[in-house]
Amino acid sequence: MILAAIIYVATTGCAWRQLPPVFGASWQTVNRRFAEWSAMRVWAKLYRIILDELGARGELDWSRCAIDSVSLRAVKRGS
Repeated sequence: MILAAIIYVATTGCAWRQLPPVFGASWQTVNRRFAEWSAMRVWAKLYRIILDELGARGELDWSRCAIDSVSLRAVKRGS
């Protein structure tokens, strides 16, 4: 139910403290787990797994993708 609670917060935009009790965990527990999973890069790994699965099925349409980048000048030759 923790994952469902995190998805609920992400999709509704509600504050952690407003999490309905129907998920069976306190907002503190859900928030802590979200922070732990974020630090462990769970979301990036999950995203990669989903992309790989969709790619294997031929269900990705790369003609609708966007690539973004940022360039920064190294001040005083960088570190």
